[in-house]
Amino acid sequence: MNSNVVVVDDDRDYLEVLGRKLAQIGFQRVRLEESSVKLAEELEKGLAFDLALIDMTMPEMDGMALLEKIKANSPSTECIMVTAINEARIAVECLNKGAYDYLVKPVSTEDLSLSIKRTLERKRLLDLLDLDKRDDLPALENEAPFRPIITQSKKVLRILKEAELHASSLVPVLITGESGTGKELLARAIHGASPRAAQPFTPINMSSLSGPLFEAEFFGHTKGAFTGAEAGRVGYLEYTNKGTLFLDEIGDLPLTLQGKLLRVLQDGEFSKLGSSERQKVDLRFIAATNENLEQMMSQKRFRKDLYYRIRGGWLHLPPLRERPEDIFLLSRKFLEKYYDVNKQGFIEKDALDLLMHYHYPGNIRELKSILQSAVNLARGEPIRETHLPAHISASRKAYADEEKASGNASIKPLVEVEKAHILAAYEQTGGNKSKTARLLGIGLNTLRRKLAGYGIQ
Repeated sequence: MNSNVVVVDDDRDYLEVLGRKLAQIGFQRVRLEESSVKLAEELEKGLAFDLALIDMTMPEMDGMALLEKIKANSPSTECIMVTAINEARIAVECLNKGAYDYLVKPVSTEDLSLSIKRTLERKRLLDLLDLDKRDDLPALENEAPFRPIITQSKKVLRILKEAELHASSLVPVLITGESGTGKELLARAIHGASPRAAQPFTPINMSSLSGPLFEAEFFGHTKGAFTGAEAGRVGYLEYTNKGTLFLDEIGDLPLTLQGKLLRVLQDGEFSKLGSSERQKVDLRFIAATNENLEQMMSQKRFRKDLYYRIRGGWLHLPPLRERPEDIFLLSRKFLEKYYDVNKQGFIEKDALDLLMHYHYPGNIRELKSILQSAVNLARGEPIRETHLPAHISASRKAYADEEKASGNASIKPLVEVEKAHILAAYEQTGGNKSKTARLLGIGLNTLRRKLAGYGIQ
């Protein structure tokens, strides 16, 4: 686990016992300290930990005094007191001074694990509340898993910090956002920043699973469960055990199958097809959707109990049009295979201006598609306006004409601009839905839903 832990006890033997138990639980960043005075001095100089396990009876400075020092210098450090004296009065005093829990020696590995789990979950919730109150953005402690996400948007950077805080816990996470905003990339980052990083990350497109296929793929089946099935099959649940299961487009999962998924989330158990034997499974669930699940619940198309089960932590990725400061950064990233992006001139100003003012209904996926097409047309030359798709220039011109005609007196709602753009692309492809979806860089199901909303079947 990534949490930074210090254990303070003047008894070296017991200190090492706790150190071994913490290693069994999965903690790798553990400091074993015999001197409470030495630790107090370092705390005053700015040293901080996520969690402190403190012995009550120590020479020079006892556990209660050290607890006060920690809370004075590092208020976000959660503390668990460890003592050989089982007295309610002492326990209450420790809690009043800021400790979260109180353990009596000898401490079993199970009790230690349970106490630490509760304590770190409290710390995560407090850190999330603190993040909402802060104007500045705290740095990521584990940057590596988040490096593939290219951004300088304050909105997105704040989401990444929230994601890192959720990553250390076991709660399911729901990621929402329009198609193409990078939901799977964020899910992979959460997995990479979690204690499960060395275990499998399995993405599943829930919209592709029908009834029989869902059970066979999800749960697996035994030999002979189907006609012609000579061998059994390991399902997604068994394969991903100890890892992270990413349920993409969960809003597309049929209502009849949502109950079966809920049982796994609630019980952590499943049965293969063709077997009545229950198997335990240890999984972290991350779900994603571009649907409005609350609206779907009101329409009886999504189960409320499943919604509240998957929404342990909620992260909403903004569309690209709300983070224009990222467009040039992303363009550099997508073009670095074809150009020396460290030098000016790989994309001309007029072309960049068009890209900066386009609305991107397909978000980052659409930007990447546009640039790949432009590279093919440019043939090694700088990307110019003429290399960009015609609908981008037309969209910019229509927006400029409208601004001019209205004298900047009114601006059309974004939903109307998006509708006009999608219909223009649909007309340009002669009503071909597949081509339109590829042109816009959005999923075919997303396009169909939007067209249906415009009265086009």
